[in-house]
Amino acid sequence: MEALAKLNNCPVSPRKMRLVADQIRGKKVEDALNILKFNQRPVYAERMEKLLLSAMSNWRNANDCNGSEEECVVKEVFVNQGRSLKRIKPAPQGRAHRIRKRSNHITVVVSDNIEAVVEENETEA
Repeated sequence: MEALAKLNNCPVSPRKMRLVADQIRGKKVEDALNILKFNQRPVYAERMEKLLLSAMSNWRNANDCNGSEEECVVKEVFVNQGRSLKRIKPAPQGRAHRIRKRSNHITVVVSDNIEAVVEENETEA
């Protein structure tokens, strides 16, 4: 059984958030939460941790607490680009420089089927 959680328009650039997402992809949920708790990028990891806990809650609701939570694995984590807020900063001699404040969309998929996740990782490598 799978469950997913999404976070839209997170005000962090996608490139920075992908560094955190790559660390937890394919790990058990308990290990992923520990990695996020002691991450060197605490601001980004905190958002990812909340999203992972939300995905686990969705998994519990879908399973009616029939499965064991120790077997759950982070099957997929992907970060896509969201909207960009365009701002203008004054520059010398009457010019203007454009500033792009990027955001992202994060999707986390949690699964209790460890074998399927291992097979997917082996085919990608």
